[in-house]
Formats: sequence, C-alpha cells, structure tokens
Amino acid sequence: MRSDYWKTLQFGKIPKLNKPVFIEGLPGIGNVGKVAVDFLIDELKAKKLYEITSYTFPHSVFVNEDNLVELPIVEVFYKQFNGKKPDLLFLGGDVQPIDEISSYEFSEYILDIVEKLGGKEVITLGGIGLADIPKKPKVYCTANTKKIIEKYKSDLVSNKLYGIVGPIVGVSGLLIGLSTRRNMEAISFLAETYGHPMYLGIKGAKEILNILNKKLGLSIDVSKLDREIKDIESEILKKTEQLSEVTKQIALKKFQKRFGKDLGYIG
Repeated sequence: MRSDYWKTLQFGKIPKLNKPVFIEGLPGIGNVGKVAVDFLIDELKAKKLYEITSYTFPHSVFVNEDNLVELPIVEVFYKQFNGKKPDLLFLGGDVQPIDEISSYEFSEYILDIVEKLGGKEVITLGGIGLADIPKKPKVYCTANTKKIIEKYKSDLVSNKLYGIVGPIVGVSGLLIGLSTRRNMEAISFLAETYGHPMYLGIKGAKEILNILNKKLGLSIDVSKLDREIKDIESEILKKTEQLSEVTKQIALKKFQKRFGKDLGYIG
C-alpha cells in the first residue's frame, strides 16, 4: 500500500471507545450517505479525530465562502455514550478516491483505523438512482453476513436488493466486502433517490436516518430535514417547469421553420 499517499492529521488524543459502530457516508448517488452522516455528526455533536488528504483524491480545490481555496478532505469523527451503548465512528467528507486501486487502498486504510479503535461493525450508506423523485423512498440493505441483516431487520428496510441494483461501486461497497477478511460484520443501506447528478437526496437520507435512529437508539429529531426537503423539491419543480417551457418553445420554432407557418396562436 502506498502509505505516503495518505496525509492524516490527528485532533486531540486517541479516545478509548466502547465497541464502536463505524458509519460511512461519502459522496455518491444523490449524496444520500453524505447527507445522512453529516446530519448525524452535527446532531450528535461528534468530535473530529482525523482529517485525511490524499494524492488519490480528485485533482481540484473547493472555493469557500471567504473566496479562499480548500483541498478536498475526508474526516473521521467519534461520539461517546459513556458506556450506555456502543460508541460511534463516522467517515464523512468531500470526495472519494478517483480510481480502482486507490479505492481499495483507501478502504483498507480506513478499516485499519476502525480496527485500531476497536470497531467490529461497519455500516455504509448510499443511494439508488431513479428516473423520477420518489414520493417515499424505499430503503434496501445488503451485508456480508445474514446475522447482521437479521440485527437490522425492520419494516423500514427491505433485504431484497438482488436484481434491484448492479455492483455497489466505490468505498461504500468495498468497505463491506473487505470487512469480511477482517472478521468484521458489515451492512450497507441504500435508499432510492432521484438520479440527477445535481439532486440532493435528503428524502432518502431521512429514511435511512429513521432506521439508524431506531436501531442504534440515537434519539435524534430527523424531522428537521423536512423543511430542506420541501425547499429542494420546490426548486426542482420550478426548474422543471422552466425547462418544459423552453423545450416547448424550441419545438415550436423547429415546427415553424419546417413548415413555414405562423403558429403563434396555438395555446
């Protein structure tokens, strides 16, 4: 492994964690996983442990609100519950590695971190792209053992994923597969979302959060996402209507050009 490709900055001392459950939510289809993990980190006031930069991340920088550039990063956070229940580890960030080898190496690197912190259970989050915005997104799961599927069994999630999607691409899939070699149980939750590259899948993220909230006993207020869902869908509806009108005008002009008639009176 090209260890020099990963630049890891540590924040504070290494915490002593109680059987931590690791939850990944990096950018992907609809950014479902990212939305969910960012929300959990914020609501639970999780503490940052690591900040990772890498030569294998996309060769670009972000421009922030202060008009300054920032390198893309991936971060590891943790939340302690003082022995009342398993602690949590979160993987969030701006990007994923850009090629296959780097994705494998990065996933192994992250699992090394999880192991060192005592983690034995991995959860990854992602989306399933649809042609339209789902009114109530379905959530599916797959895993590396039947035992963990049974553990997270719920009327909120279906384990009938076979035939619904193809391969689970990227870190979300590799973490599940590579965990098997380490005798770590791993499960992936995938929520339906609109497949447009600019769409933010908050609806799907909310459905996944409802499952985690219930199964992990987090007691967070997921309804806070409802306003954002309404705002996003309202904006998409406006853009769709505008696009429809533009398409209509283009079609009309093509028709007029072809037949040489003034059809401006058609409603």
